[in-house]
Amino acid sequence: MHLEQTTSAGVGLERSCHGKVRSWIASTSPGAGVELFSAWFADKAYQTHRHDTYAIGVTDFGVQVFDYRGAVRASTPGQVTVLYPDEAHDGRAGTGEGFGYRIVYVQPSLLADAVRVVRGRPYPLPFVSQPVSSNAKLARAVAGAFRGSLESLAVDSLIVELAEGLMAGERDGHRPVVSRRVDVRAIDRARQFLDAERTRVVHSTELESITGLTRYDVCRQFRIMFGTSPYRYLLMRRLEFARERIHRGRPLVDVAGDAGFADQAHFSRAFKSAFGLTPARYRALRIPAAAGRVSPPKQGLDT
Repeated sequence: MHLEQTTSAGVGLERSCHGKVRSWIASTSPGAGVELFSAWFADKAYQTHRHDTYAIGVTDFGVQVFDYRGAVRASTPGQVTVLYPDEAHDGRAGTGEGFGYRIVYVQPSLLADAVRVVRGRPYPLPFVSQPVSSNAKLARAVAGAFRGSLESLAVDSLIVELAEGLMAGERDGHRPVVSRRVDVRAIDRARQFLDAERTRVVHSTELESITGLTRYDVCRQFRIMFGTSPYRYLLMRRLEFARERIHRGRPLVDVAGDAGFADQAHFSRAFKSAFGLTPARYRALRIPAAAGRVSPPKQGLDT
């Protein structure tokens, strides 16, 4: 995922970076209600400010210190920070080594829709009483957001994961009560559509139209029924298609395009993440089938 230099969510961030060679910020352009933001600050990061989104982040390096809801908070590597919308906060390094973090800004309306779907009924926005925690589900969601894509199906999965993590944090780590209802026929229609359209980007609105469900219902029910998200399911079908093309000897740059990836670099990252090898390494190691059967080299001494 490419992050560009930006002034991002807080005006204080822009001011703080002037003249600070050791400090930097980068983010995606806000889109579909989600912005990914990462930063490194050597000392004072930003002045007191507030924004109208949830801010859910993970500290990567150093000690991140901030004032929030009347107390001084500190987050160390691996810990998760959650800031509720419209709550004043600032930020600074807790040591002379500075600190770095990744954060996801999410429009509350998206989380409200996802919480309603997960709960099976309208429910207030989750409020996490501990702004710094070791919430594993939120940590995984943030990390996954920065490793993956901001295609609409991926954003749907991210929002549901964040909603579930926030709900778990609200309940002090206990498993939240969730709906297990599944419209089997609708979700199977979604699966068949993804199978048929595996070589292109599929948008949330298409699955909503096919199933008659909201995008978060599709995401939640698809995971219950098939054990993975619609985005992940489509990605794996796309990679299976790519492997078929590799087996046929197609050039890798053509394989990437045939399988619907934006470029060869994107294809290589996705392939390696799924199979543990780059496409080039996979092709080099693969033993061609002979007469329809693969026979691995014999090992040991000849007798």
